Amino acid sequence: MNLPRPIEIVGGGLAGLALALALRRADVPVTLFDAGRYPRHRVCGDFIAGLSPDTIARLGLAPFLTDALHHRTVAWYHRARLIRVQQLPAPALGLSRHALDARLATAFVAAGGNLRSETRAVDLSAAPGRVLATGRARRDSPWLGLKFHVHGLTLTRDLELHLGTEGYVGLATTESGAVNVCGLFRRRPITAAGPALLPAYLTAIGLGPLAVRISAAAPDPASCCAVAALDYSASAPEAGIIRLGDALGLIPPFTGNGMAVALQSAESALGPLLAYARGSSDWSAACAATARALHLRFRVRLTAARTLHPFFLRPHLQLMLAHLTRARLLPLRPLYALLH
Repeated sequence: MNLPRPIEIVGGGLAGLALALALRRADVPVTLFDAGRYPRHRVCGDFIAGLSPDTIARLGLAPFLTDALHHRTVAWYHRARLIRVQQLPAPALGLSRHALDARLATAFVAAGGNLRSETRAVDLSAAPGRVLATGRARRDSPWLGLKFHVHGLTLTRDLELHLGTEGYVGLATTESGAVNVCGLFRRRPITAAGPALLPAYLTAIGLGPLAVRISAAAPDPASCCAVAALDYSASAPEAGIIRLGDALGLIPPFTGNGMAVALQSAESALGPLLAYARGSSDWSAACAATARALHLRFRVRLTAARTLHPFFLRPHLQLMLAHLTRARLLPLRPLYALLH
């Protein structure tokens, strides 16, 4: 009996961790490289929307989600005005990346995986058995992502989405009781730093009352994160390379679907990689099968999200979106299905 071929995964975010653990549970030798360490905070909405029970079962995620909150309602705000309360078709799971990433990493090591944390992989070229889950592509961009956790803040609904001038922010309670505040903003010459930076950006985009509300609570300085060079354009596939999660392409954050995309991309790659590891296909076939699965699963979703994203950022389109939403002319349920 031949031993399984080894798999090397570069990038220990959700996609890399979930795939590494699923492969290791199938007795595939896996080495996972990540430049950081666990636990850690990431710029993320800290909730999972649109993840099916089948995906949870296939990736063996259920033990890690037991304390996730079930978010069922979303309050939409334009500036300080409530414009709509949305009932989600299925609950979104409120769970922080700080908790989930660490749980997956611990389980991967316990399953016999080789975790090389605080190790930056140098070679990112195409190679048999190498999977790139390295996060977003770094390109020039005017957009900035900011997040932190706040204690002692009560939300009006399970989730809140606030639209401002060339920016928006989402609020979600996490498993610890802390509220995750995460936003996308056009970069501005703002000198504030640390926990003062996100409220300063909120004020700059016309969300001053929200900034006051958040600042009156208790921000967690250790949770402050920022990420720049955010580019939401499509990425061209490359022969011989499997890219997953944000490395495949960023989905705009208004969808609340980023964590689900990461996990679903891992699921899509699992079958082809198992076939390769067990010797029933070669690397080029595994890459081609994964590319087909990812294209079928995400093409419409990513295209729709990128088409709609300007309505959340450009002031005149945002005003149109607010009017349609307030008048209940925006078909939220069909749009949710399209984007998830």
